Amino acid sequence: MSRSLRLLLSLGSVLSAAIVGLVAVPPAHAASPVYVALGDSYSSGVGTRSYIDDGTSCQRSTYAYPKLVATARAYALTFKACSGATTSTVTSSQLSALSTATDYVTLSVGGNDAGFTSVITECAQPGWMSDCDGSVNTAQSFINNTLPGRLSTLFASIKSKAPNAVVVIVGYPRLFMGEDCNAATFFSPAEETRLNATADLLNSKLSAAASAKGFKWANPTSRFVTHAVCDDVEWLNGLSNPISESYHPNKLGHSSGYKPLVQGLLVG
Repeated sequence: MSRSLRLLLSLGSVLSAAIVGLVAVPPAHAASPVYVALGDSYSSGVGTRSYIDDGTSCQRSTYAYPKLVATARAYALTFKACSGATTSTVTSSQLSALSTATDYVTLSVGGNDAGFTSVITECAQPGWMSDCDGSVNTAQSFINNTLPGRLSTLFASIKSKAPNAVVVIVGYPRLFMGEDCNAATFFSPAEETRLNATADLLNSKLSAAASAKGFKWANPTSRFVTHAVCDDVEWLNGLSNPISESYHPNKLGHSSGYKPLVQGLLVG
């Protein structure tokens, strides 16, 4: 073989290797952060009037804050939040989604444990036929004496199953700002004040339990001021048809209320 031919063959080998190095190996892409949304109807999106057909009765919505945050942050969402969820059902049917690979978790829970729906139903009736104070007293007693233990147990399980995750506990807004504009409900100003105080009490227990486990706390109270039931721009539904939509955040409540609050914390 001539010297010139050997040089040409050698050059061809070098060029082939260079081309393979340039085009044969695709660039690596980082996996999307894993986000698991846990909780009750305030996280699933009840109140938005538009739900995913996923074969469940959970009433999960594409307008709920977990979906909005996941889209904005390009997170890979596992949407487990479900209407009617309690600390017990979150444990039994939602925590299986968590793992050491979970990056972010959100959770709203406690309202159903405390009997949110039955208290609102009782207080919405005319005063002469209801025992609003009795219902509120029962709920507040439960929140003070029983709920903290349930939260501590649940939060410990979350920390154990997703030890590397940033966890955000999401609270509940005050529903009322001193007026009742619905002809079919009979909330007095004093009853509205007590119901709001009960939401504040629930938030205080959620915040304390979150802090004890090193979780972040998302308090929606200030964001919903001037956007309560019967305000000029409602972020919370009043009495609605179907009734399950009542006293839950609507689309604006999720997009303008919860999303900016949670998105700012769901980092790190």
